[in-house]
Amino acid sequence: MINLHVVIASVRPGRVGLPVGKWFESVAREDDRFEVRLVDLFEVGLPFMDEPEQPHLRQYSKEHTKAWSATIEPADAFVFVTPEYNASPAPSLLNAIDTLHHEWKYKPVGFVPYGGISGGQRAAQALKPTLLQLSMMPVPAQVPLPFVSQSITEDGRFEATDRQVKAAASMLNELARWAEALRPMREAG
Repeated sequence: MINLHVVIASVRPGRVGLPVGKWFESVAREDDRFEVRLVDLFEVGLPFMDEPEQPHLRQYSKEHTKAWSATIEPADAFVFVTPEYNASPAPSLLNAIDTLHHEWKYKPVGFVPYGGISGGQRAAQALKPTLLQLSMMPVPAQVPLPFVSQSITEDGRFEATDRQVKAAASMLNELARWAEALRPMREAG
């Protein structure tokens, strides 16, 4: 099984990332190749870069950083559910990424970006140089959600279109391929 972490990036009150993340989690759970864990950065509550040492040294002194490391380490792949703020990803996501280093290596990542007309794709694109620096593999397939608030039902659920469901399946296929291809590198440390 591939350990897939679906990371909800937004921590804002009234965020639509929560229903979007829960939707994607349910889609991924239907795929028997994945063991899925939903990781909500709001619940994780990481403070902003408060470790005295550089993350690549892995000399964590704070319990929340040690817990974050223990959450990320076992994952084989990630999906980042991120809003687009001023053509950038959620600052909470970049902080969560920058808090660690080795835990991200040789793991593929897909995106469910959301926002207005661009569907959050600029946010996903802005993250790629950082992820590549960490030896992660951003997969080409993604699930952009333009005008996402129009797809939130009165009871607070995200209602996907057929095209979005197909895009999610395509991205899961890419994540599975890359997770297996990168497995020897992860196992070698």
